[in-house]
Amino acid sequence: MADGTLAPPAAIPRGVSAKPRSGIKQLARRRSLTAFLMCVPLLVLIGGLVLWPAIYSIYLSMLNKKMTRFVWFDNFVFLLNRPTFRDVIFQSVIFAVSAVVFKALIGFVLAHVMHNIPSRNQRIWRGLLLIPWVIPLAMSTLTWWWLFDPSYSAFNWVLNAFGFPSVPWLGVTWWARFSVILVNVWYGAPFFLIMYLAALKSVPEQLYEAATIDGAGSWAKLRYVTLPMMRNIISITVLFSLIVTFANFDIVRILTSGGPQDQTHLFSTYAFVVGIESGDIPLGAAVSLFMLPILAVFAYFILRGVSRRSKEGLG
Repeated sequence: MADGTLAPPAAIPRGVSAKPRSGIKQLARRRSLTAFLMCVPLLVLIGGLVLWPAIYSIYLSMLNKKMTRFVWFDNFVFLLNRPTFRDVIFQSVIFAVSAVVFKALIGFVLAHVMHNIPSRNQRIWRGLLLIPWVIPLAMSTLTWWWLFDPSYSAFNWVLNAFGFPSVPWLGVTWWARFSVILVNVWYGAPFFLIMYLAALKSVPEQLYEAATIDGAGSWAKLRYVTLPMMRNIISITVLFSLIVTFANFDIVRILTSGGPQDQTHLFSTYAFVVGIESGDIPLGAAVSLFMLPILAVFAYFILRGVSRRSKEGLG
């Protein structure tokens, strides 16, 4: 103004600033609703194929053999009092933990070897190494059964050619356990390979260059660069493989059918024998549910480590 005083700011209509905000909120709500509606078919599928069978199996596990009345936790108590089932728990843990450890180690080594191969040749080798994971498990397990067969074993033929005695691969407890673990490692190692190879390719090269400038060798780079950058991928891959390995059915069923003397049964194969072959479906459901607390313990510790490392990374 002429007297030097500042003019009062023009009045801003009330609805001018509110409209953009309300428009953004409405758009966000519309997108959230659209995303939810698009997820509904998947949620229904998960509920029908995963959630409902899980709830129904819990219901079945609390019935008597004739499925006429509730016995609550009697089936679980009965199983825990059976030495055979205690052996199944031990065998399942040994099988899953041993197989996952060897798959992780082999996959880690192969991923580093593949990472250092030129990209043109890497495609060929990557395709070849993925073959065990691509072949249907039942078909490849039949081939392994022929290799282990006591009468026509190719492994024993090679051993005999070098003057060694034949090995009862599927006839002695620890050899049979070794055989089923070996087949599972052969089948599952390519999955670890492809996961770890993807993780290695996501590690920035600048970190390795900085480590080289600081004088770090190969082992130091592996310990202080590669492993810290891959820890979460390693943990998630191990957890997923534990879940799948605990539920493995084909390998044991085809190779040993739980023998010799029920010494290679896993939760899945023993549940099949008890629930389907013996006709006690509630008891078979109870057998399968014993996997839940064991897997829950593994998942708790693995996911807690992943969450802690993620928070440290954000901090």
